[in-house]
Amino acid sequence: MLVNKKRSLFALLALAVSAFAIGTTEFISVGLLPLIAEDMNISVTTAGLTVSMYALGVTFGAPILTSLTSRMPRKALLLWIMIIFIIGNSVAASATSIGILLAARVLSAFSHGVFMSIGSIIAASVVPENRRASAISIMFTGLTVATVTGVPLGTFIGQQLGWRLAFVAIIVVGVIAFIANSILVPADLPKGERTTFRDQAKLLTNGRLLLMLLITALGYGGTFVVFTYLSPLLQDVTGFKESTVAVILLVYGIAIAIGNVIGGKAANRNPLKALLYMFIAQAVVLFIMLFTAPFKVAGLITIILMGFLAFMNVPGLQVYVVMLAERFAPRAVDMASAMNIAAFNAGIAIGAFMGGLITDSLGMIHTAWIGALMVLGAVVLTGWSLKLERKDQQGHRDQAA
Repeated sequence: MLVNKKRSLFALLALAVSAFAIGTTEFISVGLLPLIAEDMNISVTTAGLTVSMYALGVTFGAPILTSLTSRMPRKALLLWIMIIFIIGNSVAASATSIGILLAARVLSAFSHGVFMSIGSIIAASVVPENRRASAISIMFTGLTVATVTGVPLGTFIGQQLGWRLAFVAIIVVGVIAFIANSILVPADLPKGERTTFRDQAKLLTNGRLLLMLLITALGYGGTFVVFTYLSPLLQDVTGFKESTVAVILLVYGIAIAIGNVIGGKAANRNPLKALLYMFIAQAVVLFIMLFTAPFKVAGLITIILMGFLAFMNVPGLQVYVVMLAERFAPRAVDMASAMNIAAFNAGIAIGAFMGGLITDSLGMIHTAWIGALMVLGAVVLTGWSLKLERKDQQGHRDQAA
């Protein structure tokens, strides 16, 4: 573990800057969907593929690429990640068809998957064990700040200057992140261990870990059934003007940032117990939205509450997966982290895809209760996981006695 507090803080800041760049590019499409659809003469649900295809790119890219790059020096890997990120977004900015745009989104997603998996490991390794969830939440603050400022600012740029210029702005952020990594990340970071097929098999056959990955996909992904189509929902269902949507996305992002910090602190002691309460609250808010979305004041309050809870579960989910990997497959912690990043994005892909299906068939307002059902699944599975954890702890106490 890095013992120098100053260096640890700088490393966390560099990770947060990079996460800001990556977070902005992941969620920028949410604010730009109506503009992309109009410019390319496609439906909003087809434009929604820019969210789900990106998420699928992370889902499949994270574990595979993390395994292939496991022996690379971590600083060099971070720099290569940002180069690929810049290239992917450059192609997106100049895309002449939806096919090229989707390919560019998948390329950008590959850099995302590897970054978030090794970033979580670095963040967890530079602080004492009892502060891991907080350290991971600092790194993920980059994602939340992206949602606070990057996404609404990108939406505003897109509305004023065209959606392509929003991607150009992301390229600039990517260059800044590359420089931040070059300067702030120490060169003597510990190398990851090469993950053998046997180690990977340990992860893929571990019931506790697979259960946790399913919880991640359902609990995190449930919000994205609604969030993917938040811009058109705010305009078409709640009745806000296009210019107001960017401001609402800013407020939504601030709520996410606050929730993320609180979630990190709440998960430090008992991640699973904290997650159970978070998911229950999240499911309740999503159910309520079915009734409040058509009304401006009530709808806005519910949407802000949804934002507050949306990322609150992230530090707890990530730190508990790392804890399980250290217990059951200590040589494959990087891979377990990558698999959980994949699970986050599988949740986004499923949520975004379901949101599109529901919007086309039942109507946009019904995305709320379908998202709530996904999160309720996470509530049930978290309760089960909590029971198994208590059984484990009782077994350890019995052995010690």
